[in-house]
Amino acid sequence: MTDEKISALLSLAKTDRANFPPTELYNEGWMLRLVLDWFSRHPEVEHELKFLHDAIWYSEALLPSAFLARKRGDKLAESWTHADGVIGHFEIGKNGSGDLSLKDDARQLVVTEAKIFSKLSAGVTNARYFNQAARNVACMAEVVHRAGLSPSEFQKLGFYVVAPESRITEGNFSDHIGKESIREVVLRRVSEYADPNQNKWFDEWFLPTLEATDVRCMPWEELLVVIEEHDPAEATELREFYANCLKFNLPPAKR
Repeated sequence: MTDEKISALLSLAKTDRANFPPTELYNEGWMLRLVLDWFSRHPEVEHELKFLHDAIWYSEALLPSAFLARKRGDKLAESWTHADGVIGHFEIGKNGSGDLSLKDDARQLVVTEAKIFSKLSAGVTNARYFNQAARNVACMAEVVHRAGLSPSEFQKLGFYVVAPESRITEGNFSDHIGKESIREVVLRRVSEYADPNQNKWFDEWFLPTLEATDVRCMPWEELLVVIEEHDPAEATELREFYANCLKFNLPPAKR
């Protein structure tokens, strides 16, 4: 009964009888979950989001950082990072609620950051320059480090910013998404510590992970085309959902 009530409430989200803001449903998070769910059910489709055998996906996983607090009041520290979506061979909650850890035989780790109209966050409290792209790739390196796996052992490492094609074309992510930019930002972060252990992590784990990781922006529209080629009916539903995401996330004056 409760499931039916929830479904009924969600069905009203885009109408004038809605009981909560439509953006609670029509947002980048749910759009990404629907897309990842589709790719998980179609592992035969060749794409950057292709699921390798036994791979799973999870939304809002916590990724560990190489820059966690070393002591109380650490002025350089940051917290764990929430990943909008992750594909790969991993477990959730092995060491704590929501935390992600790779399996011993992991061969895939793909992290996705979903956007509609927002940009990548510029930084964290103790490092205002440590943008969202650099932070996610650094966390991927720390995940690989904690698993003790060489990046070269993976069949697929990827970090993708999924956003509207128009936002990508306008250059809203170009300053942060390049590998050289990511390398420079993480190097600056490491340099602030003046710690040989951080330098070792950068050389032995971060740089090999960055080199092995496919990094790029990915338009929602491109994903919808891929899905439509294999599943026109579901693509139609996803296009409608995406249109509502665009509609309801625009500032009221521009709707």
